[in-house]
Amino acid sequence: MSADQAVAAPPGAGSARRAGRARRRDRLVYLRSHPILFTLLAATRRAPVRRIGRTVLVHGTRAYLDALTRVPLDRTAEGTTGGTARRLAEGGLLFDQEGTVHKGARRGLADDLGSAGVVRLRPVWTAVLDRRLALLATGGTVDLVDITAELAGATTAALLDLDTDPLVLADAARHAAATGAGQHMPGPRRPGTARAARLAADALTDLVRGDPSGAGRAAMLAVAAINTTVAAIPRAAAWCADDDLWHWAADEATRPTLVAELLRVTAPTPLLPRVAAAPGTVDGCPVRAGDRLALIARHATDAHRTDPSRESPAPPQVAQLVFGAGPHACPGAALARAQLADTLAALAPYRPEVVRARVDRRAALPGWAVLTVRATR
Repeated sequence: MSADQAVAAPPGAGSARRAGRARRRDRLVYLRSHPILFTLLAATRRAPVRRIGRTVLVHGTRAYLDALTRVPLDRTAEGTTGGTARRLAEGGLLFDQEGTVHKGARRGLADDLGSAGVVRLRPVWTAVLDRRLALLATGGTVDLVDITAELAGATTAALLDLDTDPLVLADAARHAAATGAGQHMPGPRRPGTARAARLAADALTDLVRGDPSGAGRAAMLAVAAINTTVAAIPRAAAWCADDDLWHWAADEATRPTLVAELLRVTAPTPLLPRVAAAPGTVDGCPVRAGDRLALIARHATDAHRTDPSRESPAPPQVAQLVFGAGPHACPGAALARAQLADTLAALAPYRPEVVRARVDRRAALPGWAVLTVRATR
């Protein structure tokens, strides 16, 4: 577009076009990675709750909160996070514990991942950013997916006190998550899927066996921390580049709002699979014990309709839903926000643009396999 054309455009037209470009690119991670699943979710999202047989699709904000705070959930059911945890380490993990044991484990993990954990671990990921992003200053390009994988792997290794190559750890955690998720996606399964998932889980467990808290716990933490980080940061950065939000990212006072809004609209974990342990009600819809609940965070936070806004951001209680709610809230939320904030702050002086993007069709979470950027200043 020429300068004259830019001046002649209606007020806000350029911003709207940029936001549209950002949304179109981000939608590709859903449409090309899990097309059957997300076509189904898009077709049913007009109703806050929709029952299909023994599966309850939960789209609405209130319904999402009800499912996480008012319905007893089975932590060990097949196809859920807890079920995956049990297969990885034969039980005894945070995700499949009950009662006071579960609460105690969550408190310990919250200490590791809370403000004190951020202070301890921040030098680890900022060192990766300083070293890997330096190429932008000389006119080079960098792959933000590879950088984020190293950042996530290094942070997780430090969290677990492991002397492990960050990229090797990240690759193992991503492979374990991808093969595990492949068993529960709609559509035909390739022969040997279950065996591949077990081998990937065993490989990751062997890699983290040095963690004093136990290899099973370490493996699940690695899967959760690395996969969400690798999904979240490149997508947020791509949105910043396409929507030209770098001025917002550069402002220390308002950067936290940008982080919250980007996490809301990208919803790195867009769907939470759960199983009801006892009868309950989700926004007026009866739920029976054994019903499968598909909790769509992307729709509960209105990510599919509203773009990041500096003037009218979503209420904090809505934006927070990408990290769950109540007793099922993610204890790593503060760490995730800090990592994204520091990455955007490090990128902002370069105002990078996307020069290459390729969707990861095998990842457990929708994301990029490659996201190459270069500086524009």
